[in-house]
Amino acid sequence: MTRSTAGTRRGGGTRMVGLLVIAAVLGGGCGDGATSGRTTTTTGPVPAGSAGSVTTAPGSGPVTAGPAQAYVDAVNAGDLDALVAAFAPEGLVVDVSRRIEGRDAIRAWAGAEVIGGTLRVLEVAAMPGGQDLLVHWAPRGSSGWRAHYRFTMTATAITTADLQYA
Repeated sequence: MTRSTAGTRRGGGTRMVGLLVIAAVLGGGCGDGATSGRTTTTTGPVPAGSAGSVTTAPGSGPVTAGPAQAYVDAVNAGDLDALVAAFAPEGLVVDVSRRIEGRDAIRAWAGAEVIGGTLRVLEVAAMPGGQDLLVHWAPRGSSGWRAHYRFTMTATAITTADLQYA
């Protein structure tokens, strides 16, 4: 679902576009099937800070507020504590085929392999219980590559981050 000017007619249309963006982000779907069943969201007129709002970080593309946004922000700020805090206590990271379980293990993994890199979000798609982010991930000292970061999450924490590299 891409925001268009057609959604801004008749005064209340802007609110409708915002609601459609929220529905797409939360997995309600409203796509036309052109993206293989995935609903791509873009920035829209949704109140800042709302659970389903979509924001655009400078040069980063669309990212949702909440746990996925906290993860992206923490990576780019080099903030290990904030990255760990984005996860539920029993959170899980699947890094290709490795399973990193719990905040202590996530801290060790992120400190050694994530912090110092950069993460640029290219696209956000809703999925049941979370989001699929197409990203450009560049570990420290690397030009990077594209990957899918699939976040399963509650309103306040990531429960699973499934990181699959192309």
